[in-house]
Formats: sequence, C-alpha cells, structure tokens
Amino acid sequence: MAFDALKLAVPGVRGLQPYIPGKPIEELQREYGVTNVIKLASNENPLGPSPMALAAAQAALAEIARYPDGGGFALKRALADKLGVQSEQITLGNGSSDVIEFAVRTFLAPGDEALFSQHAFAMYPIITQAIGAQGVEVPARDWGHDLDAMARALTARTKLVFITNPNNPTGTWLGRTALRAFLERVPAHVMVVLDEAYFEYVSESDYPDGIAWLGDFPNLIVARTFSKVYGLAGLRVGYCVSSVAVADLLNRVRPPFNVNSLAMAAAVAALGDVAHLKKTQQTNADGMRQLVQGFARLGLAHIPSAGNFVCVEVGAAGQVYENLLHAGVIVRPVANYGMPRHLRVTVGLANENQRFLEALQAALGRHPLHD
Repeated sequence: MAFDALKLAVPGVRGLQPYIPGKPIEELQREYGVTNVIKLASNENPLGPSPMALAAAQAALAEIARYPDGGGFALKRALADKLGVQSEQITLGNGSSDVIEFAVRTFLAPGDEALFSQHAFAMYPIITQAIGAQGVEVPARDWGHDLDAMARALTARTKLVFITNPNNPTGTWLGRTALRAFLERVPAHVMVVLDEAYFEYVSESDYPDGIAWLGDFPNLIVARTFSKVYGLAGLRVGYCVSSVAVADLLNRVRPPFNVNSLAMAAAVAALGDVAHLKKTQQTNADGMRQLVQGFARLGLAHIPSAGNFVCVEVGAAGQVYENLLHAGVIVRPVANYGMPRHLRVTVGLANENQRFLEALQAALGRHPLHD
C-alpha cells in the first residue's frame, strides 16, 4: 500500500487550510523584482523595538548555549509588578497565539464547541478544528462582535469563547459596559479567552482592562503580546493572565523552554522603556489620522479602528492589492475573513503612510491627492 500522509492525519487536521501571514518584503522583491519596498501588512511597530530591548537581547547572546529559564522568573516578575498581579497568574508563550493554543488544548475536547465572531482572528477556528472540536462562528454586527448573538449561541457543548478587543482585522472594539454584561451571561463552566493583543494602542475612554476583572470572573483568560506595541514580533513572546488555578493548568500543557532567552531579556527591558512606548502610541495616533484623512480625500470608506491598523473599502480589493505590490507597497487582503472589498493597512511612519496613499490613489486610477 502506498504511503498516504493525509489518511494518517487526524480528522481535524485533514481539512485545515494553514494560516497565511502577510507577504514578507524579501518575497515581494524576489517574485516581482521590486526594490524600495514598504510593508504595512502585519501590524508591526514601524519604530521597531526599544533601544533598551535591543541592548538586552544583545547582552543575552553571550548565554545562548544555555537553555532559557523554563519558568521565566524575571519576565513574570516584571509583568506582575507592572500589571498588579501575582507571578503565578502568568503563563508565557511563544507569542500570544501560543497561550491561546494552550487554552484550547486545556479546555476543549473533540466534540466540544468554541465560539468566535465573524471577521475574528483566523487562528481561533484553525486551532479549534485541529484538536477535533467544533468552531461556531457568530455573525458580526457592524464588523465587530455581536455580544447578544454570541450569548444566545452558547449551548451545553460550548466550552470556550474567544473575544478579541480590539478585533483583528476590523479594529472594532467593545466598551466596558457591554463586555462586562456579556461576561456576566457566560456560565461558569465556559472559559473566555479575551485577546487583547492591541491593548496598549487603545485610547478610547470606555475601553476596559480585562486583567482588572480577573477577580470577578475566574473563567477569564486575558492574552497579550510583545509583538505589537513593543516591536518584538521577530522574537515571539506573549503571555496570558488568569487565576492561579487556571494558570497552573495552562502551564501543564506549555512546552518546556517555549520562550527563548533573547525574547525574555528584550521583553523585560521593553517594559521599562516608557518613553519608547509613548512615542509608539503617538506615532500611531498621528499615522491613523493621516490615513483616515487620506481615505476621505479619496472618497473611500473605512472601519473606525482602535488598533494600529485600519480596514479601507476599495472595491475590487484583489486587483488593488496586486497594483500596490507592483508599486512596492505590501498591505493585507482580508477576503479570507469574509471582507473581499477591504484591505487592512498597518499604520506606518508618516512617509510610509504618504507613499501608501499615493500608491493607492494610482492603483484606483484616482486624481492626485490634495491637502
């Protein structure tokens, strides 16, 4: 009998389509022969990491022959001090997607259901299906979570709910009153993963801090990352905060040494560089304003966003995306999120935003932009 890898795979994996990340700069250069490329596709920090984080990672190179601290003592202590929690409440991950997978593996079994919103992070259904559980997508409202519909979708088989705030890729966010009311409707036997990967970018006054609610909701897990505002996407380090009891379970499925020593050293230093954090936040606010004003001049609608990215409606998004690639500008098509008329654009530096807007104007065949 001929070898057939597909038949050997578990049922949940056989039907999976892999997660597709933003196109790397090197790939565009290789495939299109384009130089001077800008990438506004993966919600990375255009300023890069804190110089303090770079120095810490450099210093940690001297010990890379050694395994990292498997318990992550220094990073957990720094996070606990900053967040006002116990170190025992923290689970470290190779990016926040890692801790989200720990939650799935800990609390979902084949046949169980996990709820998530339409237009939510693509990894939720992928991880759920991979372990043989059933993903339930709840239709969105105004491009964001319809919490009433999600509450109605809870069944006896529901064991996990994913809430992304603000949501990726749409940038929509949930206010304090609405989110807390939803959490109060979730039965105690259903775990809720609150994904706050873009937490540090949000400036809306009614935006809640999920970690502050952990004492009220023992079934809550709050996930965050150093990949976005802290500019450490290439080092892959994230974490979640939960009750001590839940963290103990998550750490039972966490692989040993899942966060490398360079990442942990850089993350500790990044937490201490408040000036770089504030500069990043200001750069994002200014850049978001620049992009939104540019869309208005082009007569394009966008989805208001609380993150470091924004979705703009361009019509034939696939063709516009290709036109932008030929101009050396990488953004993110989101047809796989059920948004075939939109492109997601990461907020860049002022010159990158301007170049994108000019390339977008040309890709659409519009007249030049005017201030």
